[in-house]
Amino acid sequence: MVGQIDWENQTVLITGGTGSFGKKFAEIIFRINPPKKLIIFSRDELKQYEMRQFYSDIDDSLIRYFIGDVRDHERLCRAFDGVDIVVHAAAMKQVPACEYNPFEAVQTNIIGTKNVVDAAIDRYVKKVIFISTDKAVNPINLYGATKLCAEKMVVQANSYSTAKRTHFSVCRYGNVVGSRGSVVPLFLQQRESGTVTVTDPNMTRFWITLEEGAKFVIQCIERMYGGEIMVPKIPSMNIMDLVQAIAPACQVKSIGVRPSEKLHEVLISEDEVSHTVELEDMFVIQPSYPWWEIKDLLNACPLADGFQYTSRENEKKLSIKELKKIVDEFEFSGEYADLLR
Repeated sequence: MVGQIDWENQTVLITGGTGSFGKKFAEIIFRINPPKKLIIFSRDELKQYEMRQFYSDIDDSLIRYFIGDVRDHERLCRAFDGVDIVVHAAAMKQVPACEYNPFEAVQTNIIGTKNVVDAAIDRYVKKVIFISTDKAVNPINLYGATKLCAEKMVVQANSYSTAKRTHFSVCRYGNVVGSRGSVVPLFLQQRESGTVTVTDPNMTRFWITLEEGAKFVIQCIERMYGGEIMVPKIPSMNIMDLVQAIAPACQVKSIGVRPSEKLHEVLISEDEVSHTVELEDMFVIQPSYPWWEIKDLLNACPLADGFQYTSRENEKKLSIKELKKIVDEFEFSGEYADLLR
């Protein structure tokens, strides 16, 4: 794939930049690949103020804060002036909120993504990476459906941008440890009551930390051509193992699988396997369009017949000991304290 990026000469913008992922992305990009400038694009002025205080030691010329909403095409066009790389992380992410506010989810996750695509092409952005989720694969809830639609728009956007040389790719991964609305903060809070609620004791999920997710996105930006969906090789966990790691002495109450919730998650569907290849550290789902040159991935291996990349079938499983280490690191980090505010 494509080689290293000259980050010190790149202006990077992240939509939803004050969210859990955006803050971690900013921390890591300044630690390992400081760009010429990082623009934080979000609609929450309080979160931008707090983020500005956190990064007060970074020169104002290196980080800029831009109030705006991905629903506003004109604002995106203004924000994208002079931008080289866009990380599109803004989204309505919580499944219940999307179910109860369906049109709002469509406006942000689908129409907002269309606006990002259009603004990026019109402003000659070089690369756009879209952050997706395992819930976009064979979706059964609206959140997943909007992410699937957004994935397809981003991949197909490459057929519109050839003349202006904007390249669009997708990064798809599983549940993020400790993100807002995730099960880890819930279990940590429930532990105090002596009872932990579990929807189904057989449930499994893919797992990735915020830091791992941010580093993977940076890697995808460096290696993308445009049109591929990149999927990291990440471990899975069983929900009862997580309970044992967090609250082994607590009573477990089974409340049943909630509407629009899967028992197991999928990162590569059965239909995608035939045009997916494996690299050492990731899978690449290739688009079947004329502008994609499969020769770019000569060092990759096709997947074997019958391959499944599901949280249940995943060969790499986290042990209770490994889960406890991850949870302990999260619990005593500033990320957990931030979620409790």
